[in-house]
Amino acid sequence: MDLRQLRYFAQIVESGSLSKASRCLFVAQPALSQQLAKLEDEVGKPLLHRSARGVTPTDNGLALYHHARFMLRQLDQALSIARQEAGEVRGMVSLGLPSTTLVAVGLPLMRRIHEKYPGILLNVVEGMSGHIAQMIRLGQLDLAILFVNDVSSKLDATPLLEEELFVLLPQKSKLLPSDQTSITVAEVAKLPLILPTGTHGLRRRVVAEFERRDVTPHVVAEIDSLTLLMNCVYDGMGVTIKPMSALQLEGERGKGWRALRISDARITRRNYIYSIAKSLLSPAASAVAIELRDTAQMLVTSGKWRGVTLVDAPDAVTERFQVAAE
Repeated sequence: MDLRQLRYFAQIVESGSLSKASRCLFVAQPALSQQLAKLEDEVGKPLLHRSARGVTPTDNGLALYHHARFMLRQLDQALSIARQEAGEVRGMVSLGLPSTTLVAVGLPLMRRIHEKYPGILLNVVEGMSGHIAQMIRLGQLDLAILFVNDVSSKLDATPLLEEELFVLLPQKSKLLPSDQTSITVAEVAKLPLILPTGTHGLRRRVVAEFERRDVTPHVVAEIDSLTLLMNCVYDGMGVTIKPMSALQLEGERGKGWRALRISDARITRRNYIYSIAKSLLSPAASAVAIELRDTAQMLVTSGKWRGVTLVDAPDAVTERFQVAAE
């Protein structure tokens, strides 16, 4: 088995067919098939299910794919570190961000990395927290923002900030009096609610508050797309419960929104910076983690990111990732 075979195999899995992989790799399909056959022969088990519609990995193939992707990413990072000049920070860094966090820090973070570290290629992945957690567990991400601290004992989690959740609705909404500034959990339960699906951590956090008070929420739609969810709320289909960051992009587009604090329950969620093991973390990934912390701190202290409290020990991120970079 060699690295070329692993690269070919990973591309085949991602492409879903040998012909597409052949075009992506600029390798003739017969040669690609030959390398795949050699790999399956060495493993001793079939790695792909073949059909007229393409190929999909077997269970063994999927396990190999995840490990191959991790190994190839580590190799690319090692080569990048070896090639860089003294004092230069460069390399590719993969960062997973939930949608509401991306709206708040995405663009400011990209600007900082672009200006301070032109040698860093920052690959930002947006997704639900469960999907991002799975990706970093499989070694497909270097860093991620997640909302729980028990994703994996093999990963490092550093507290970053705490967000409060609010009831969000457009200013034009007739569902609540225009002068109302707060609301109880029981009152929220009676409103038409648009929430993420049950697999979403925010949904579980919100439902726990309803269950604690023995009330049943009136959920009219379940949407995991932040953009579609907010558009439905703005269209008058209901209200939602989100952190204030969900309004940032909407506000920039000129839409008027209201954020009502829940008066009888302070519903919050803590944000953690997750990273792969310290021994595998590149200087580029360490630099991105520190810039992520600094960006969040700047946004909170300037008032641009509302409804957020920084953790008590903001230097923990710097200390953690400076050590990793040494």
